Amino acid sequence: MTTNLETASSRQGRRLSKADRRKQLLEMALSVVRREGADRLTLGSLATHAGVSKPVVYDHFVDRSGLLIALYRWIDSERIDAFRTAMAAAPADREPTIGRLANAYIRCAADLTGEFHIVGAALAGSAEKAEVYAELLDQSVAMFVSVLRPISDMPDDEAEALCIGLVGAGEGLSAAIVRGKLSEADAISAFAEIIRRSLP
Repeated sequence: MTTNLETASSRQGRRLSKADRRKQLLEMALSVVRREGADRLTLGSLATHAGVSKPVVYDHFVDRSGLLIALYRWIDSERIDAFRTAMAAAPADREPTIGRLANAYIRCAADLTGEFHIVGAALAGSAEKAEVYAELLDQSVAMFVSVLRPISDMPDDEAEALCIGLVGAGEGLSAAIVRGKLSEADAISAFAEIIRRSLP
């Protein structure tokens, strides 16, 4: 993700397409979260940092909650892309697949810079966040099913139930890394063992 302030400001001198402007605003929003925390991110502060008028920001995000939801989805899409890239070359053999899955998911989900968890915390209690979070978890479950299907002969319903549990375990281990309770290496090792023991 590009969050360099110079990159964002260099775009201000020319008219951007709506999609490019939205990307610029999300990059700037992420930069604000990294430097100042999620509490300082408002539509007004984003307009100031991005060097645009408030109506431009309001054209993309109706309110602060909408901005945080969009940022939450955007950060997750970056994590999903990184996960898919890491898994693209995964061999079909059981042990290498388990190892690569554990490694890729923990590294992507831990988000050691913390933005995903910071933005998520800013949305705590939001009905929209609950819906988005459930949607993102469903995407992760579907990815796990597709990765594990070639190395397991479980029926689809059993595979989905198992993968719901595995994603939950991966999220828990990743959160432990962010809180400083586990090292990344220990979390990856534990997750690989959980996957290994869970597969028939």
